[in-house]
Amino acid sequence: MYVSGRVRFCVSEQHSASALLGDLRAELRDLNAADPLERETTLLIHPWVLTDFIEYNDFLDVCDATVAELDLEGEIQVASFHPQYRFADTNSEDIENYTNRSPYPMLHLLRESSIDRAIEAVADTDEIYRKNIRTLRELGHAGWQRLWCD
Repeated sequence: MYVSGRVRFCVSEQHSASALLGDLRAELRDLNAADPLERETTLLIHPWVLTDFIEYNDFLDVCDATVAELDLEGEIQVASFHPQYRFADTNSEDIENYTNRSPYPMLHLLRESSIDRAIEAVADTDEIYRKNIRTLRELGHAGWQRLWCD
C-alpha cells in the first residue's frame, strides 16, 4: 500500500478531543468515498491532543461510536497507536507494548476489505501478533534501541 501510494498521512493540528473528532469524521468519510485503488488506508496523526494514553484509550470508544454513527461498521475500523501504548495486563515498559507504539498518537483507519484480504492470505492471523511479540522479546529493550540508532 505504501509503495503504491495508497496511504494517506493526515496530521491534525487540533488541540482538543472534540476538534479531533471533527477531523476523524472527515477522514472516515473521505476514506469511505475514495477509490480503494487510490487510497487504501489513512493514518490520522494527532501530536497535540490525547497525548495521555488513558485519555487516548478512552477516546477509542468515541472512535467506534463515530464509525457506527456514520454507518461505516463493516466498512472501516480504527486501529490504535500511541507513544505510551499499553496492552491490558502488562506493565508500562513490557516490550510487547512496543508493537503498538508510535512517535505520536495516531488513529489508523482501515478498510475492512483490506483486513479480509490479509486474513485470507495468512492461515493463522494470530500468529502475526505472536511472532511480533516473540521478536520483540528476543530483541529486548537494548535491541529495540539499537534499531533506532543504526
